[in-house]
Amino acid sequence: MDQPTRLYESTRNGNVLYLAFELGRKEWKLGFAAQLGQRPRLRTIRAGDLVRLEEEIGRAQQRFGLQEPRVVSCYEAGRDGFWLHRFLISQGVENVVVDSSSLEVNRRARRAKTDRLDAEALVSRLIRFTQGEKKVWSVVRVPTPEQEDGRHLSRELDVLKQEQTRHRNRLQGLLASQGIFLPIKKDFLEQLEAAVLWDGSSLGRGLWDRLRREYERLVQVQEQIRQLEAERKEAVEAATDPALQKVQQLIALKGIGLLSAWLFVREFFGWRKFNNRREIAALAGLAPMPCQSGESLDRSQGISKAGNHRLRRMIIEIAWSWLRWQPQSQLSLWFKERYGPGSRRSRRVGIVALGRKLLVALWRYLETGIVPEGAILS
Repeated sequence: MDQPTRLYESTRNGNVLYLAFELGRKEWKLGFAAQLGQRPRLRTIRAGDLVRLEEEIGRAQQRFGLQEPRVVSCYEAGRDGFWLHRFLISQGVENVVVDSSSLEVNRRARRAKTDRLDAEALVSRLIRFTQGEKKVWSVVRVPTPEQEDGRHLSRELDVLKQEQTRHRNRLQGLLASQGIFLPIKKDFLEQLEAAVLWDGSSLGRGLWDRLRREYERLVQVQEQIRQLEAERKEAVEAATDPALQKVQQLIALKGIGLLSAWLFVREFFGWRKFNNRREIAALAGLAPMPCQSGESLDRSQGISKAGNHRLRRMIIEIAWSWLRWQPQSQLSLWFKERYGPGSRRSRRVGIVALGRKLLVALWRYLETGIVPEGAILS
């Protein structure tokens, strides 16, 4: 007589220890398992306590009866970045960094969510992934420390320019609340001294001091922007590494400047290897997202908007610039033929398609040196 099948059957996976991290600011939840279908061993340690982490890995090996096992781990990409991944790799652990937005979740309106449940679910998915179910999640490609360091300049510039806009808006808002409208230039403080209210009275001392401090912060941010832009220009002119040589190659195309070329290379082309145009569109978040279910539902949801939002925003701006500075290129002629006669909305939709095509053309240009058809060099 056949033995009845148990409701929860464990499947042995060899001499492998699976480890999932649920990372928090103060604590880390660790989930260990050695078999598929096995209830994970959960432990909590202080965040960043690497000595305790190694101890818990050793205790888990003893608990599951493993002798010098292969250790496989995972954690979700987030605030902790990639330093933990590099530490685990240095200790011989096979680690993967997971894109959080790619994790499957329960679709109920109300579902239980705790660190314990998340760690258990991550362990289960890790086992499935290790056994060959590659679509269980999306894995983040980890840059080298040098590649990660090269992205800081453009990202800091982006933050500083946002701060500059906030300071300007705050100055103009404070002045407008008193019925005063002044251009924010180098002589702003001199103009502020002479400014009067609607009844001819002078500004209150508290408001004047606040405006002065706000303007000083604006000047400081503008000086930092100038310093970073000068540093970026000097680095491109020197071109000491292959990534910066790609920046020079992009700048040679009319319509592409230093800002966009630097961002394209540092965030995208400088350290990623692509096999085809579909991978480029997917990583840039420009891939179409259909919604289809039988005959009753068949529509487009637009683009995915996944991946690098900085690059996606920039390629749309460059697509408009491409139409202006490369009007006789094949891409510009394609856009004019297909979307030119259409409405304003259709052109906004078409510019996204042009941006995707242009991004693929730039990739081919950097890989092969072939200039996009009809494009001219500056």
